[in-house]
Amino acid sequence: MTHRPTILTIAALLLLSSAKAQGSDYKQFAARTELHPIQTLTLSDEQFLKADTGGKSITVSGQLRIAQGAGRLPVVMLIHGSGGIGSNIDLWSREFLQMGISAFAIDGFTGRSLTSVNTDQARLGRLNLIVDAYRALDILARHPRVDSGRIVLMGFSRGGQAALFASLKRFQSAWNKSRAEFAAYIPFYPDCMTTYLSDTDVVDRPIRIFHGTPDDYNPVAPCKAYVSRLRGSGRDVQRTEYPNAQHAFDVPLLPLTPTAAKGAQTVRRCVIREEPMGQLINAVTKTAFVYTDPCVERDPNVGHDPVATEAAVQSVKDFLKMVFKLT
Repeated sequence: MTHRPTILTIAALLLLSSAKAQGSDYKQFAARTELHPIQTLTLSDEQFLKADTGGKSITVSGQLRIAQGAGRLPVVMLIHGSGGIGSNIDLWSREFLQMGISAFAIDGFTGRSLTSVNTDQARLGRLNLIVDAYRALDILARHPRVDSGRIVLMGFSRGGQAALFASLKRFQSAWNKSRAEFAAYIPFYPDCMTTYLSDTDVVDRPIRIFHGTPDDYNPVAPCKAYVSRLRGSGRDVQRTEYPNAQHAFDVPLLPLTPTAAKGAQTVRRCVIREEPMGQLINAVTKTAFVYTDPCVERDPNVGHDPVATEAAVQSVKDFLKMVFKLT
């Protein structure tokens, strides 16, 4: 005799399926969220490079989303780009929480009375976010729910530049007073137009860079050259390039087609060098670099690429499983 499922049976199965789906989705929510003040400095790039602590004392903030789980957990620290905290910070935080990894997002702008520096990059020295990251590292390293040996630094655009160069031993020695180190560095589409002194002398931690081939905001070519120099010095660095990905390709609220970021400044035509120590010069004019230099252009393109985003998410998750020794 054939037994047909009753309406009650079907309803029960649907409820069970829904509960399982919700159980999976619920992992993306933090078990606890905390807001932390970060005592830091606002500095010129020259002050940063000369380890001059005479900048303006300022308080920025960080949001810690603690993943579901017991004990001390790994954390990814996230640094935003020139537009402040955007939708990609939430996207990545949810991915990490699903993995049982906490997320700490630094807001380096609000405490400095900024919302964006896209159209006027001179409003904040580009290296300030590195100091913020080191100060935040000190907070996380002492947090009872954080495994201080498993903190990774990840940044995007301006924040990607910070995540990339925070690996320099010279900067660590001058500014990292936390007695902790990042376990790895994950810069997304960073600005690699500047060459710093001793910039191949980085800490012994892996660096993974993600970039789009058509990026005309922060072009990939200088990052390729920098990666080659790092590899030549025996560093653990890899670069992943996506053939159709525009700048900020992982920002889900951006248009799917390349769209000009109206008025945004880009140094894509500039060659900037630290020469002598502490001074950034325009390598063409041999004068101090400023954002009024002719090489500074405007209106670079941005755009979301779901395919590149999906691939990048999987690559980063696989990398973190290895770094954090997750099963």
